[in-house]
Amino acid sequence: MGLPQPPTTLKDAPMPVFKLPDSFKAMALALAGLLAAGQFPALAASVLAPQRDEDLLEVLPAVTHSRPAASAAVSFAKPAAGNARAAALEAREAISVARQTGDTRYWGRAQAVLAPWWDRPDAPADLAVLQATVQQGRHEFAASRAVLASALARAPGHAQGWLNLASLERLSARYAEALAACDAVARAGQSLYAEACRLETQSLQGGHQKADQGLQALISQTTEPGQRSWLLSLLAESQERAGRDAAAGASYASSLKAEHDLYTAIAFSDLLLRTGKTAQALQILAPLPETDAVLLRRATAWKRLGDARWTPTRQVLQVRVDELKRRGDDPALHGRELALAALWLDADGPGALRYAKSNLQLQREPLDWWAALQSARLAKDGAALAEIESAIRTAGLHDARLAPAAATAAKAAK
Repeated sequence: MGLPQPPTTLKDAPMPVFKLPDSFKAMALALAGLLAAGQFPALAASVLAPQRDEDLLEVLPAVTHSRPAASAAVSFAKPAAGNARAAALEAREAISVARQTGDTRYWGRAQAVLAPWWDRPDAPADLAVLQATVQQGRHEFAASRAVLASALARAPGHAQGWLNLASLERLSARYAEALAACDAVARAGQSLYAEACRLETQSLQGGHQKADQGLQALISQTTEPGQRSWLLSLLAESQERAGRDAAAGASYASSLKAEHDLYTAIAFSDLLLRTGKTAQALQILAPLPETDAVLLRRATAWKRLGDARWTPTRQVLQVRVDELKRRGDDPALHGRELALAALWLDADGPGALRYAKSNLQLQREPLDWWAALQSARLAKDGAALAEIESAIRTAGLHDARLAPAAATAAKAAK
């Protein structure tokens, strides 16, 4: 469940593709993340000096199993030093890797590249939109929206910015605002993306049949693998919302065949887990990088199959949460995963409900509503059920996956 992220670069506006060099060192990533977080004062207080070349200072999380092929065209070891065009190319590449591997260090790399323009009111619109994309990737949604608003006020014809804003508005269940942003994408001359934007939003509002027909038409108009994969993913989610699980599964499979995508693979595994096809879900999850979202779903599948591997995997997830707290990061930014872990792995209804309700203050995609409803049911909290169901109705979201829990909420309210 959830909503696919819009492309980082609109395909209608061709741009050279730069690949990550294989020689890019993990330490460079770590330093980029520290620069981005402004943590060098803390580093200065405790400098570790290796005595020999083979001395190990730190083992970074093994999240990124594969990276794009090397190219002499760009070197992440040498940031773009004030060159806005080069910075945009490097930031897009880092964002792409962050999305496809789940390795959050690449968000730090993108911020490091954009640092000379970060939060500057006169930053070129392209770079401001990329900053907002990084912030969205880190779940800093309010900051991302503010940066986009500023950039679009300066560059009202920036289609990518409007597309990103529409995504943020859908994430917040502000569908009228999302449609207005989609219309702005059309005014900027990107008709395919504008129509996909409208259809996705209308599907959330219950226009599943129109979305199905419209997305099928768009898919037939393009042979570009990335576009087809993205559109098929939108179609699959619309079909899930309509309660057409078999059709959705076929669309997810077609999307991954056109071009593999981490987000789509996780969404497909969610459908398989929800419909009791646990072994098939594990097959989809097996080759994916070990992000929190992937490990959570693997552990869930293993637990349902009676496989003891779920227990140490649950411990790994808890260690990661503890590490977030140790670094001073806000675990609430990961409320969706915390709620699902409490729901799926711990059978902790009250705990899951606390996380889910807090997460709804941050994001309101279908999966967020679903987690809240299921948590309230597990907690046997009728008042919370009624409150959540009422909020879904007020938002105008129509999703067949929410109907059983919503029906329970209606009974509880009587």
